[in-house]
Amino acid sequence: MKSKKIIKDNIEKRDFASGGEVSSKLKSKLRKLGINNKDIRRCSIITYELEMNLIIHSEGGILKASVSSEVITIESKDKGPGIADIEKALKPGYSTATDEIREMGFGAGMGLNNVKKFSDDLEVDSKVDEYTKVKAIVKL
Repeated sequence: MKSKKIIKDNIEKRDFASGGEVSSKLKSKLRKLGINNKDIRRCSIITYELEMNLIIHSEGGILKASVSSEVITIESKDKGPGIADIEKALKPGYSTATDEIREMGFGAGMGLNNVKKFSDDLEVDSKVDEYTKVKAIVKL
């Protein structure tokens, strides 16, 4: 089966009111496609974490997902500060969140770690002061 795009949404900086909407939309679309609950859960967690990273850490960006008979691909691309040390950013507890973000209950440093944990394959590309691109693969 050829890959079919099922989600493509713009995520705005600091749009906490909309946080989680894209992951909910993806969950609904994957259910309609008959994807098993375990893989839907993994995709929902990945998408939520990437969505919140776009809201919290970037100047905004795009979150998209596509599905084929073999994999679900979830990708985010932002405009923003970039990640200076990707290896460090993937470690549990590492966060660059401000005190304001932490007071809101975010910024525990589990976002990219959870994306890595629930993905079968993960690519992170970033250029400081320009962008971060994340591509997470869930094998079906």
